[in-house]
Order: sequence, then structure tokens, then C-alpha cells
Amino acid sequence: MLVWLTAQLQEHLRFFAVFQYLSIRSILGVLTALIISLMLGPWMIRRLNYLQIGQAVRDDGPQSHLSKSGTPTMGGTLILAAIFISTLLWTDLSNRYVWVVLLVTGIFGLVGWVDDYRKVVQSNSRGLPARWKYFWQSVAGLGAATFLYMTAVSPVETQLFIPFFKDIAIELGLFYIVLTYFVVVGSSNAVNLTDGLDGLAIMPTVMVGGALGVIAYLVGHIEFATYLHIAHVPGAGELVIFCAALIGAGLGFLWFNTYPAQVFMGDVGALALGAALGIIAVIVRHEIVLFIMGGIFVVETVSVILQVGSYKLTGRRIFRMAPLHHHFELKGWPEPRVIVRFWIITVMLVLVGLATLKLR
Repeated sequence: MLVWLTAQLQEHLRFFAVFQYLSIRSILGVLTALIISLMLGPWMIRRLNYLQIGQAVRDDGPQSHLSKSGTPTMGGTLILAAIFISTLLWTDLSNRYVWVVLLVTGIFGLVGWVDDYRKVVQSNSRGLPARWKYFWQSVAGLGAATFLYMTAVSPVETQLFIPFFKDIAIELGLFYIVLTYFVVVGSSNAVNLTDGLDGLAIMPTVMVGGALGVIAYLVGHIEFATYLHIAHVPGAGELVIFCAALIGAGLGFLWFNTYPAQVFMGDVGALALGAALGIIAVIVRHEIVLFIMGGIFVVETVSVILQVGSYKLTGRRIFRMAPLHHHFELKGWPEPRVIVRFWIITVMLVLVGLATLKLR
């Protein structure tokens, strides 16, 4: 919106030309989302408390969590509002990738909102039935995948690139749609499973989102892409603004979500942010790098799969409790220790992911 306005104004005053640079708009995107989160956060928490929209806590989990019962949830609406406002203000709205990411994020957020609403407001412990949750996630994931496949203008947009190898590009054909579906839906649910401790999911999301922003900038710039031997996807650079908004909104939310949390993001935030990471990774052709950088999300998901599979097949549990962060809590780790150590691991994994850009 403001990109178009400043483009008109620069004809009369050259100062406004600075707002056409991705770097300036990224900084403004971070600050806009951060300010919105910090300003609206206290009001939102008071409103959620007034409406008695509080988190229900399982009594079979760590005993330290019982004190969290009643903490306001559905705070992910604040994150999404900050991201959407900032993105709409500072991106080129003629860019199709921006709209794909916004629509996927919005639809997954809506699915999560319905699930949270049914659980918290309507006191329905099942929330949105799993079959309907995955149905709408599949509709959004397959819809986005099909659109991207049908509108691809160059072969690189539907090829799979292998990290550390500059000359390996696998032509996916229609399998591109399948891969995109699993990346988006899998990433969404992986972040949702990780969101179990104060600040545990939001900070890794911010770090991975920031790294994807760097990749989006490089992929969208033909000279950098050529130098690094990575895919050049024209227009993908505009996603830097969305990633910047995600960083600002996430850090603003962390202000209130850090231990001990004043508010939880709920499924409305976790499902939406995970889907956003997935669809951005697909657009910039770095799905495998997302798998590396989001290793915490992957391990948390695998721990649940192994726990359920082991119990059904043998009647025995591998972990004291799944997802994995609860296992460490039940082993005696204080909650802040689990959170910070998972953050540190994410920092290392993100650096490994970024290193793949050069080590080819």
C-alpha cells in the first residue's frame, strides 16, 4: 500500500525513492509489527482475561504446569494482526507470492482459531475434530501448491534443490504439489506440537523466519543467486517484508509470552506461523534447508510419532511424555532450561542452514 504511495510521491520529492528499497522496507516492517504487538498486547491480555478465554492444562503432565491454568490463550491473533498490517503496508501488493503466503497463513490461522474457540469458549475438549482440521489444512495446502505449480514461469520454480550441491536439481513435475502439501501441512503441525512451553515455539519461529527472509532476498536477486549457485526466483525477494514482519510480531509477542507467560499463542498462532514458514520455504526452493533449520520442530514431531507408534505396537512408551520438551521436564529440567537450550540448538541449526548457501 505505502509502496505504491511513495512511488507516486517520489516523482515530486526524491526522498521517497528510499522506500522502494527492500532493506528499508524490511526495517520498517520489523518496527511496525513490533510496535503494533507491544501496543496492543496489554489491551489484548486484559480483553482475553475479561472474556475468560484461559488455557486448560492437562493434569497428567508436569505438575508445574497446573499453575498455568486460566492463562489467556489465542494470543496468536495479535501476532497475525501485526504481521498482516505490516505486510500490507510495506510490500508490493502486485506480487503474487505475497498473496499466496498471506492467504495460506490466514486460512491456517482461521482453522486454529476455530479449534481454540471450541476448546476454550465452548468448553469442548475435542476442539475442531481432527478430520475437519486436516481437511481444511489440506484444502489450503493443496490449493496453494496447485496455484504455484500452474503459475510457475521458469523450471527452477518446480525443481527440488539439494543443499551442499550446486548442480543437483530434481525436476518434480506434479510431485511438486505433493511435496508442497507435506511441507506446508507438516510444518504447521510441527510448530503446533512444539508450542507447549512459555516462548518455546515463538523464538525458533522468529529465527527460522529471519533466516528464510535472508534466503528470500538472495533468491530474488539474480546477481546474488548466480554467485551462490542457488535458484533465482523473480519476485521472491518481496517475501523479505513478510519475514521481517514475522520477526517484529514474534518478538513483540515474546515480550508477553516469555516465562512466566502472560498469554499463550494457541493453535491460531502456531498453525498459522508453521504454515507460513512452510510455504515461504517452498517458494524460495529451500524445503530441505527448512528441515535443517527447523530441527527442533522436526524432533518434537518425531517424538510424538515414535511415542504413539511404540505404545500402540508394544504397549510401552519411549519417552516419559511427548512431545519431547515434556520428557525433559519430567526428568527434572526446569522449564526455562528446556526453553533456552532448545533456542540455542535452533541458533546452531539456523547457522548450518545458512551455511548451505555458500558450501556448495
